[in-house]
Amino acid sequence: MASMSLTFDAVNEATPGPKWLARWNRSWPAYEAWFLGRGGDAGPSAAASRDALQKHMPELVPVYDRLVALTGGGDRAARFLSTWCPPKYLGGCSLAAMADGAEVRLVRNYDLSPDLNEGLLLRTEWGGRAVMGMVEFLWGLSDGINDAGLSVALAYGGRSCTGPGFGITTILRYVLETCDTVAGALKVLRRVPSHMDYNLVLADASGATASVEMIAGGGMRLMPRAIATNHQSGSDLPDRAPFTRTYERHDHLSKLRVAPDALNRQFLQHPLHQDRYGEGFGTLFTAEYNPATGGICLHWQNARWEQSIDAFEEGSRVVDYARGHAFDAALNDLATQEAMPDWSRAAQIDWQALARDYANGCGREVHSYLPH
Repeated sequence: MASMSLTFDAVNEATPGPKWLARWNRSWPAYEAWFLGRGGDAGPSAAASRDALQKHMPELVPVYDRLVALTGGGDRAARFLSTWCPPKYLGGCSLAAMADGAEVRLVRNYDLSPDLNEGLLLRTEWGGRAVMGMVEFLWGLSDGINDAGLSVALAYGGRSCTGPGFGITTILRYVLETCDTVAGALKVLRRVPSHMDYNLVLADASGATASVEMIAGGGMRLMPRAIATNHQSGSDLPDRAPFTRTYERHDHLSKLRVAPDALNRQFLQHPLHQDRYGEGFGTLFTAEYNPATGGICLHWQNARWEQSIDAFEEGSRVVDYARGHAFDAALNDLATQEAMPDWSRAAQIDWQALARDYANGCGREVHSYLPH
């Protein structure tokens, strides 16, 4: 059966070191299997990948070099960590940012299978500034905030077409490492190419908000409202729209008229909150960012976990999606061990077959797509 629980870890490491390496050692076997299985070895060389990083995001190169060195300096690890022209990947998510002159919030739901999220909230000072966010691809971010109060989150754009560019999670890391405001972030997003279509929502401490559509191969479109789900503007239909209910969720977000500090409650309810965990599309967490305080609150149906840039505490929470509750992992070591995702099995899932089936309305539970 697919896992119905996930352990979330809060880790603080100012510079890449033993904590990051431990995470790499735990997760790399599955990521390597995914990279190989999706043709990653046929992609750009390690040298070309580093050159692309130097051209588009040079401030990340020292950190990238350090991470590659920690892994042992292997060619495949170097290409994987660059995220330059990586294999394609899918996802879900709903995003919104609101400000009213007194308060500002950015809220996101992360929708996927519990088997396929790293469950890592990482605080770093890799480039000299504090950045905190939910990690993907071991150093990229699906959402996060920095010490200036700039926050950003991503959602899959709905189509699996690709172009020359970087994995979006690395671009989010770059934005938070180098920008202070939404305006500054938009300048970066206009010039750094994404390898797939993605939607981003941003907010900063001044109350500025924005939503952009990142276009595969480069370029972006600025949208009129700071909301996003899993489709983009234009006539091209998204993949799996009936399954993800992207239009229903977007329509709901467009009609919301609530105070920023009440926005998170909307994301814990239908139609934004998803409970199809066995089908690979459940809300794993709701992240609420407060740019004015540098804080994040992770929400689940019956629990919450608050952290901030300036008052970050390491720890773990085990979330049991079948029972709908979360608890401190330190209170039950056995539960923590049982909740660990089986990364090697997750890497073997035939995601292309899964996507086709769900697009055709005949999807099965995620575990059934494992090779027999």
